[in-house]
Amino acid sequence: MALPLAFFGVFFAYPVAAIVSRGLKADGRWQFGRIGEVVTDPATAHVLWFTTWQAAASTALTLALALPGAYVFARFDFPGKALLRAVVTVPFVLPTVVTGSAFLALLGRGGLLDELWGVRLDTTVWAILIAHAFFNYAVVVRTVGGLWAQLDPRQEEAARVLGAGRFAAWRRVTLPALAPAVAAAALMVFLFTFTSFGTVQILGGPRYATLEVEIYQQTAELLDLPTAAVLTLVQFVAVAVLLLVHARTVRRREATLRLVDARRTARRPRGAAQWALLAAVLTSVVLLVLLPLVVLVLRSFDGPDGYGTVFYRALASAGDNGGTFVVAPLEAIGNSVSYGLAATAIAVVVGGLAAAALTRREGFLVRGFDALLMLPLGTSAVTVGFGFLIALDEPPLDLRTSWILVPLAQALVGVPFVVRTMLPVLRAVDPRLREAAAVLGASPLRAWREVDLPMVGRALAVSAGFAFAVSLGEFGATVFIARPDSPTLPVAVARLLGRPGELNYGQAMALSTVLMLVCAAALLVLERVRTDRTGEF
Repeated sequence: MALPLAFFGVFFAYPVAAIVSRGLKADGRWQFGRIGEVVTDPATAHVLWFTTWQAAASTALTLALALPGAYVFARFDFPGKALLRAVVTVPFVLPTVVTGSAFLALLGRGGLLDELWGVRLDTTVWAILIAHAFFNYAVVVRTVGGLWAQLDPRQEEAARVLGAGRFAAWRRVTLPALAPAVAAAALMVFLFTFTSFGTVQILGGPRYATLEVEIYQQTAELLDLPTAAVLTLVQFVAVAVLLLVHARTVRRREATLRLVDARRTARRPRGAAQWALLAAVLTSVVLLVLLPLVVLVLRSFDGPDGYGTVFYRALASAGDNGGTFVVAPLEAIGNSVSYGLAATAIAVVVGGLAAAALTRREGFLVRGFDALLMLPLGTSAVTVGFGFLIALDEPPLDLRTSWILVPLAQALVGVPFVVRTMLPVLRAVDPRLREAAAVLGASPLRAWREVDLPMVGRALAVSAGFAFAVSLGEFGATVFIARPDSPTLPVAVARLLGRPGELNYGQAMALSTVLMLVCAAALLVLERVRTDRTGEF
């Protein structure tokens, strides 16, 4: 636990505390009275209520749409499965500003629904909920599906032999085993929608604002740091309470499971019902995931003189952007990949150690440590980004001009995914296997290498893929610390979208398409990786 605690203490707690204290101090004196003023303001209560309500509704909608997909990807074998699993993860790495723009093209004025049926959903809560389901679909599919694919189906079959019906066997055998993974996925979806910023700002219009949107407006537009600091504390407390409750309740339901090779559980669909389920899931993926991505691709080729590659050609030159970039926007691809690889390495090491520690210890402190690991997902990215600039500016932590600052910020968001993906599988490993290895003379390191690693190799690969994908698309904190000569893809897209003109908008769509292709290629390669012994992933 030492390394993860040090990492979060230096690169999360310290910067957040620095920016909050800067907002609540005036002339060296604390302004605690400001907390009561903001908390008791009816406007704050309204924002908090909408933030919580839309996060809960988004989580429920995402689970309803994605759990059937998790089952299909875990238990069915069909052509193009690896490619489709990589494709459904692409929306998760897209900057939220791009997601909002894509859904405006579908649901807004002049969008697909408007042209076909005269229906507009922009500036309504439905547009926000659908966009959140689009963004978080892969979280449920990969987190729950990763464990579901390794559950031994013979346990459910044994229950049916003993007289249980199909649904009763699933409810009493499979569902309890999946509960920790479902809870982990639901928690991640809730946290991401609770702190939603770009999607709500673009699709919700002036009627809807989450805490994250309000913090940004108070900080960047109104320059009211005291109010922003109080709202950050409100968000922080709400997320901390949620995480402590989750750590206390879910941990009681986790148990040792019998895990098998995922290749043994996947098979071709049988019967009309299974083929119908597969068709329904594929249809939902096409409508929810592929359609918005297709809109982005089409817009990237829709130039002033018809369809062509004019926007892609403009990406190779810094002079075609009206001073938006110091370097050519195309260089953002190399920057994002290099930053993403460094962030993935940090996240896997820190998150892997944290997950291993959580499987070997019990007690209140461990539950608190578990909650701490998830706090970056529920803390304002605006606060973290400003905190990095304020706190990490003096020796021995003067990192403002260092390239490592961006991967560190990205790794903060990647670590929770590593922990939440690996933890259910690590806790499902029978400890008697480690004890048997120790009795036979294996050291703790060798026992981990020979017992744990072969069984959790797939979860480790999935967590690395998630960390890399999150790093590619991280925007909230990176936009404040990325240097002008080294922009990442999301930062470059946001800068282009923030400037008027058809050329800038077209280049933003082109860069978004490049980001989709880079992510899809990386995830497809990951799908082909095989760990020794298990060969699952």
